[in-house]
Order: sequence, then C-alpha cells, then structure tokens
Amino acid sequence: MIHTNQPPLTFFQRWWIAIRPKTLPAALAPVILGWSIALRIGKFRILAAISALLIALLIQIGTNLVNDVIDFSRGADTNERTGPTRVTQTGLLSAKQVWAGVIVTFGVSALLGIYLINLAGWPALIMGGASLIAGLAYTAGPFPLAYNGLGGLFVLIFFGYVAVGGTVLVTAGMLTPITWFAATAAGVLTVNILVVNNIRDIQTDKAAGRTNLPVVLGRRTAEWQYAIMLIIAYAIPFLMICNQQTSYWVLLPLLTLPQAIKIWSILRSGLSGQALNPQLGNTAQLLLRYCLLLSLGLLF
Repeated sequence: MIHTNQPPLTFFQRWWIAIRPKTLPAALAPVILGWSIALRIGKFRILAAISALLIALLIQIGTNLVNDVIDFSRGADTNERTGPTRVTQTGLLSAKQVWAGVIVTFGVSALLGIYLINLAGWPALIMGGASLIAGLAYTAGPFPLAYNGLGGLFVLIFFGYVAVGGTVLVTAGMLTPITWFAATAAGVLTVNILVVNNIRDIQTDKAAGRTNLPVVLGRRTAEWQYAIMLIIAYAIPFLMICNQQTSYWVLLPLLTLPQAIKIWSILRSGLSGQALNPQLGNTAQLLLRYCLLLSLGLLF
C-alpha cells in the first residue's frame, strides 16, 4: 500500500486511475474517424454509432485493467516503475477488484455488441469477438502479445482497421476504399503511443522478460519507428487525393505536423523514465487532433 500524508483516495478516484483516462483518445479517435466516413457515405445509424463508441471505450478500459493486474503478477510493475500509477502494484485496488472491473467492462461491451451483430451480421461478431479476445491476450494467457513483440501489430489491427472499419460497417452498413486509408493513419499513430511507452519502460521490460523493439534492437531503432509511423500518417492524405477519393480538405491534419515533429525531437533528446510521461499524453492528443481534422476534411 501507498503511505502518504495526503487524504486517502476515494473509491471513484482509485477507479479513475485504474481506467487510465489519458489512453482513451486511442479508443475515441478511430471511432470518430469512422463516423465521418459513414456520414460521407450518406448513411448514419445514430444508435449504432453511439454503441460503437461505448464498446471501443469499454474494451480499451478493460484491456487497461487486464494490463494492470497481469503486469503486476508477472513482475513488470514494481516499485521501480517509472510510468503512471498502477492500482494493483500500489495496492489502491486488489487484483480481485480489478478482475471484477474486467468482467464488467467486457461484459457490458459484449451486450452492446449483440445489437451491432443484429445490424451488421457475422462481420460484427468476428470483429467484436476478436477485440475482446485480443484485449485479454495482449498481456494475459500463455502467449501474451505485449511480451512477445506483437504489441505493435495488435495496436495497428485493432485500433486501426477494426476500430475504423468496424465503425463504418455498423453505422453505414458498407465499407469504401477510403476507410482503409483512414484506418491506416489512425493505426500507425496509435502504434506511436505504444512506442513511447516501450522506450520509457526499456529497463523494467528487460527485467520482466518482455520482448519489444527497443528491448531487442535498442532505443534509437524505436525512435526511428516513431518517425516512420509519422511519415505514413502524414502521407495518407496525399494518397487519398492521388486516388481521387477526396478533396484537398483532407490535408487539414498537416496542421498537427509541427506538434508531431516536436514530440519526435523530444524523444531524440535522450529523455528517459518519468520524463517521457508527458510525451505519452502528447502522442495520444496528437492522434485525437489528427483524426478530428481528417474527419472534418472528409466531411468538407
């Protein structure tokens, strides 16, 4: 348990820490992007759109909770941790409480998913079921993705193609080529959130036997991975125009390019540990701003 001179945290404050609100733009941004594509198509089921958003947020929260309790049990979260507070490791919540939270979030998302399955059929069932399984398999199970170098691929697939494509499918009832361009942009920018996290946690990840790019190939390689993801994201609007899918309004996300370059330059400066925590939040905000501007560009 944490012992401080501060008043004890309330029940709500403990769970607020547990759900990691700064990570939620990763769930929110691709859904908003999917909404804009559905509106562009001219078909928009409002209840399906709201359900898709709630499901995305609940699965993100549930995945965060699984990560919290499993990382502690595997020894990845210790007193040497440099990232934000984890409730299981600090004793703010018991493992039993956190697992109860997982059951509630995943359970409610599954119930909401039944409605979307009725609308979109078996594709919604496959995407929703795979998302729930992946949320558990990210850190739990016999072959945890995050511990075996597959975290980035997980993020690209589920925060890009599944999140954007699934939202378009259930809200518009169809998919268009532009969906995959937009999904790629959202996916690679979400991967960068993971890249910053992995750079910050290199030492603790090594101690826990976790395999990822900075652990295996070093920090500089991960920094260049961040840059490559940015290049892909900012090339997407031009590819959309070249494929005659959109107008020049889709170049609006370029307004966030100075912020992206600033974050990358800070990563390259050699900051480590807790000093990188602000860049984790800044990268999440970059994702959200990019997707909001791209959504506006698609609608214009």
